[in-house]
Amino acid sequence: MKKFLIRSLLQIIPVLFLISLIVFVLVHVTGDPVTLMLSDTATDEDRAILIKALGLDQPLYVQYFKFLGHLVQGDFGNSFRYQEPALPIVLERLPASFELAISSMVVATLIAIPLGILSATKRNSFLDVFVTGGAVLGKAMPSFWLGIMLILLFAVHWGVFPVSGQGTFAHLVLPAITLGTGVAAEMTRLIRSSMLEILQQDYIRTARSKGLLERIVIYKHAFQNSLVPVITIMALQTSHLIGGTLITETVFSWPGMGNLLIQAVNQRDMAIVQAAVFVVSILVILSNLLADLAYRVLDPRIKYN
Repeated sequence: MKKFLIRSLLQIIPVLFLISLIVFVLVHVTGDPVTLMLSDTATDEDRAILIKALGLDQPLYVQYFKFLGHLVQGDFGNSFRYQEPALPIVLERLPASFELAISSMVVATLIAIPLGILSATKRNSFLDVFVTGGAVLGKAMPSFWLGIMLILLFAVHWGVFPVSGQGTFAHLVLPAITLGTGVAAEMTRLIRSSMLEILQQDYIRTARSKGLLERIVIYKHAFQNSLVPVITIMALQTSHLIGGTLITETVFSWPGMGNLLIQAVNQRDMAIVQAAVFVVSILVILSNLLADLAYRVLDPRIKYN
C-alpha cells in the first residue's frame, strides 16, 4: 500500500505538468487579453506598455516557464474583474460547490442503491422495467431543463422552495435534486448490472443453500461485493459534480465555482479560468486516488503490486 501511494503521488507530477501546458495553450488561443483589459480610449502606447508589463512581448516558451514558476507558488495572476489574486477567489467559491456536490451525491445514492437492488432482485418484472426505463429517462433529461421545471413547479407555482441563491437547507433541495438525478440514473443501472452478475456466482448459491435469510444474502454477500464498480462511478461523478456544475449553478444562481467559471469565461477573465481549471483537475486526480484506496477496503483480494 505504501509503495502504491508513493507511486501514485509521483505520477501526479507529470499529469499536472501536462494540465498546466494545456491551460497555457488554451488561454493563448482564446483571444488577445490586452484588448479585453484596455478601454476603447486606450492609445497604442498604452497597449505597448501593458503588453510589456504582462510579458506578452517575450517568446511563448519564456512565457510558459514564467507561468509555470508562478503556478508552483499558487500564483495564477490577478483577476482583472475583481482586481485580486485569482486562486483565493476560486477557493472562496469551492465550499459552496462542495456543499452542492456532496448533497447531490447523497440524493443520488439514496435513490440509486435501493432501486438498483430492487431492479436486480426482481429481474424482468414490471418493477425492473419501470426502474430501468426511469433510469434511461433520468440520464437523457438535460440538467438545465430539469432545473427549470423544478423551479416552475416547486418555487413559482407551489412556492415550496426558494427560486435561487444559497443560505438555508431549502435553497439546497432543488439544485441537489437536479444534479443528483442524472448521477442516480447512471448509478442505478450500474448497481443493477453489477448485482445481476454477482447473484449468479457460486458463493451466492452456497449462501442460500445454507438457509441464510434472503436479505442477508442480498445486502451482506451480494451488494457488498458489487460495490467496486459503484465506487468507481461515485469517485468520477463526485469530481464531475464539483467542477462540472456550471449549468446548474447558473440556473439556480448558486454562488459556487461553476457559476464563477461561467462568468469568467464570458468576461475573458483568464486568471480565474486558469485557477478554476487547475483546481478542478487536482480534485479529479485526488478523487480517483481515493477510489483506488477504497477498492482495497471493499475487496481485500485487490492487491497493489
